[in-house]
Amino acid sequence: MARVEEFYRYVKYPLITEKSVLMVERENKVTLIVDKRATKPLLKKLISEYFGVKVKKVNIMNTHRGEKKAIITFYNTDDALKVATSLGIL
Repeated sequence: MARVEEFYRYVKYPLITEKSVLMVERENKVTLIVDKRATKPLLKKLISEYFGVKVKKVNIMNTHRGEKKAIITFYNTDDALKVATSLGIL
């Protein structure tokens, strides 16, 4: 299991907007602001080990503010709700 320190070294905070909350409910996706050094395989491993869920896909993009945003897609709706609730999005 991923340690809490390792998880929060790469995941800064969840992005809580109206659009991101709708993505959790409708598309099984959670949006996070992550560290610049975070990669897709690393985030997939951290999320799946830390929360015990199955991650389908990770998309990463740079925002206009200079932050790195990751959109995590899950196979199951319950997994997305579990992660969102644990992070305080819902």
